[in-house]
Amino acid sequence: MKKFPVGIQNFRKLRENDLLYIDKTQQVYQLVDSGNYFFLSRPRRFGKSLLVSTLEYLYLGERAYFKDLWIEDKWDWDKTYPVLHFKFSLLDYQSLGLENALLKFLKKEANKLGVSLSENTLKSCFAELLNKLYEKGKKVVILIDEYDKPLIDYLGVDEEKALEHQQILKNFYSVLKDSDLYIQFLFITGVSKFSKVGVFSDLNNLRDITMSPHFGTLCGYTKEELRFYFTPYVSKEETSAIWEKIKKWYNGYTWDAKNYVYNPFSILSYFAEGEFQNFWFKSGTPTFLINLLGKHLYYDFDGQEVGMVAFDNYDISRLEILPLLFQTGYLTIKERKRNIYKLGYPNLEVKESMLQHLIGAFAHGNASESAKTAYYTEQAFANDELETVVKYINSLFASIPYQLFEKQNERFYHAMIHLLFSYVGIYIKSEVCTSKGRADAVVETDTHVYILEFKLDKNAKAAIQQIKDRGYDEQYHYKNKIIKLVGINFNSKNKKIEEWVEEIV
Repeated sequence: MKKFPVGIQNFRKLRENDLLYIDKTQQVYQLVDSGNYFFLSRPRRFGKSLLVSTLEYLYLGERAYFKDLWIEDKWDWDKTYPVLHFKFSLLDYQSLGLENALLKFLKKEANKLGVSLSENTLKSCFAELLNKLYEKGKKVVILIDEYDKPLIDYLGVDEEKALEHQQILKNFYSVLKDSDLYIQFLFITGVSKFSKVGVFSDLNNLRDITMSPHFGTLCGYTKEELRFYFTPYVSKEETSAIWEKIKKWYNGYTWDAKNYVYNPFSILSYFAEGEFQNFWFKSGTPTFLINLLGKHLYYDFDGQEVGMVAFDNYDISRLEILPLLFQTGYLTIKERKRNIYKLGYPNLEVKESMLQHLIGAFAHGNASESAKTAYYTEQAFANDELETVVKYINSLFASIPYQLFEKQNERFYHAMIHLLFSYVGIYIKSEVCTSKGRADAVVETDTHVYILEFKLDKNAKAAIQQIKDRGYDEQYHYKNKIIKLVGINFNSKNKKIEEWVEEIV
């Protein structure tokens, strides 16, 4: 059986080493056959770079690498083109500066393609290269992978540098506007549609296929692809159970509410390692994103709705959280009604990791400690040890620096409770409610249903009375389980649960 190409983004290397390749060439053919200028947004590590690399070797006419693939006998291999493949992840703009790094790349490519450049500025150098390649009798294929990386790298870290890069990129991409005569095919990938970089405003003929149902499975693995290519790696004894678990952990991504795909990096990593882990999330979640959520106490975004216009160009100086979470892969489309989209976590990997990191960010602690707190809280519920539940909730709040806690309000307290019980709910059934008229949390184990109401600087008995008065427990009476009402009062001054009361229905 073939080895797994975990982290390999070069099509030639993958094929030369006879690694497992999920054949996407039929969709690639449909792409190039339907136009010349495209933009595709997908989260990091979702197959964008491998797709771009596939296009590169296709236009170079490297038929040998496409042997036995769908496209082999469909493509005209006699037609070849010079290819400019911009890999922003490999440009050393951190050391050289973005403008110098791009200039260095252009001159290197010109030399490789047998072109001598006389211009010195970035814009004129790029224009000269396109013009001279065309004069040699060939239109140019331009592939730009991760066009927005010089912006994303500095978001929340160095806003001045991000804005500087924005201007450089606008100047650079403006060359493409007047170069239609020289270009055979243009394909740009990125994570987000950032405004004011000249790509989406200047290139009127650029087709954004990010949310197109025609290309919804161009990156990622469909259920059919997963079963076809990976079945040989699954033992017959565990087949049905393992597919369901894989679906729960790594499926759920969609950009059109029709086509659903599995995270390719996580799937390859799972089969390579043989165990379920949060592969994609821990491979490079941007710190600025978690910090941004913590700073604004933004935690309850699962199930939120946004209009389609929210997915248009983003201003880096005024980021909107929900569209950013969607474009970066932390949320996906759960439901679409005309141009209104309901967003939610795509799968268990993302939900567990996000909750874990948010608890850590809110408490100014680390993610591993929040995972431990949630685990022991879950175990305490499973063993009907409410005193231990209280102990771990208190340990979570005790970890928060006192001077920070003094600055927070009731919303912060409820945010922490919401996050903790959402996390607990991953492993045992837990419903965390925020609307009026419903309990703050409901935790259901094999033997018990716990109806929890939290109060801040009030009275635990009052919390119990609220549960009774509003009948929060009534919908659970049909279950053959012990129902416990739990009132909890948190003292903000002492930063802990001061009293709690339980009552069996």
